[in-house]
Amino acid sequence: MDFLPRNKKERPHSTRLRNEPTSAEKRLWYGFLRTASPRWNRQRIIDSYIVDFFCLKAKLVVELDGSQHYDENGLIEYDKIRTDYLEALELKVLRFTNSEVEKNFSKVCEKIQLETDQRLKTI
Repeated sequence: MDFLPRNKKERPHSTRLRNEPTSAEKRLWYGFLRTASPRWNRQRIIDSYIVDFFCLKAKLVVELDGSQHYDENGLIEYDKIRTDYLEALELKVLRFTNSEVEKNFSKVCEKIQLETDQRLKTI
């Protein structure tokens, strides 16, 4: 799919998220994705969802989850519904915890690059 739906009403929220990143988002963006190839976007609107990082060419989404994603019952179900929706758009979703980014940064980057390369070969 070359066209992804985008709810423009989410723009102020995505801008705020881009301007106020978590420390893990900041580290992944400035330490890897900002200069990675192909191009990545931060806080990209897809329909009514805002994904942390998105690579259109690889059709790949990277989500960073804080501890609240595993502690609050509603967020676990919300994340599943959201992932199912994004996958229905033929996107692959990779999830990492903020802790993984902080403690295993190079492994996270390696996994993202590996998945990006694999997806580029099959698309």
